[in-house]
Amino acid sequence: MFCGIIAGEVPASRVYEDDHVVAFMDVRPLTAGHLLVVPRAHAASLEDLGVDPGMRVFAAAHQLARALRNSAVPCEGVNFFLADGVAAGQEVFHVHLHVIPRTPGDGFRLKAKPRSPGRDELDATAERVREGMDSLPG
Repeated sequence: MFCGIIAGEVPASRVYEDDHVVAFMDVRPLTAGHLLVVPRAHAASLEDLGVDPGMRVFAAAHQLARALRNSAVPCEGVNFFLADGVAAGQEVFHVHLHVIPRTPGDGFRLKAKPRSPGRDELDATAERVREGMDSLPG
């Protein structure tokens, strides 16, 4: 879906682009000014995205969030959102970071019921994550 936008074959309201990323307006915005930042190189998921391209996506999103706050677009806060995998709600399988400007009462919200695990569970989960880090290549 994003390949045509990245290649300039599909119309898009581009906001920013360089050799590594393209940022454009979401055609189904949650709020006015909702942007998508995508790496030019295809990566279906975070597992496929290299560290350097990931840093470039985040750096561009950071600058765009600052630009939104400095623009005439209503923006008193910003949410970043990236769905990685079907279970996380990913529908388009090219990594993309949503930059969502926020204002009080804008109607957008994340709804979840937080858990209250004990320290033992938190420590055990932290250990599993550290083990996962140790097993990463490179």
